[in-house]
Amino acid sequence: MQLTSFTDYGLRALIYMASLPEGCMTSISEVAEVYNVSRNHMVKIINQLSKAGYVTAVRGKNGGIRLGKPAQEIRVGDVVRDMEPLSLVNCSHEFCNITSACRLKLALSGAVQSFLHELDKTTLADLVVENKPLYKLLLVE
Repeated sequence: MQLTSFTDYGLRALIYMASLPEGCMTSISEVAEVYNVSRNHMVKIINQLSKAGYVTAVRGKNGGIRLGKPAQEIRVGDVVRDMEPLSLVNCSHEFCNITSACRLKLALSGAVQSFLHELDKTTLADLVVENKPLYKLLLVE
């Protein structure tokens, strides 16, 4: 299964924020620059992450964005569920004439559930805590 770039950059944005000292603010522009993605695209990603509660946005002169909850409470599987369209095939009757008898959709559904179950074992903290090579790459000390 391949994640969309939207979900991929969403996870990367969370990794960046989790790498900062706890409670530290950053900006959408800074996150976009770190990953060399357009600011407009990152705005949409951060908006989605904010709606799901993973990011808190603070307006004003000293505003910015930061994690909306502790990194150890953010499961990668939950982020993928909230960001990713997880339908692998189009099973509508208009598109496929075997939908009513198809067993492929059940197999694919089971595979997606297994994939998400595996991702649920990993938190955002697992990805960043004591990961000095990551800190060095992100220029966070």
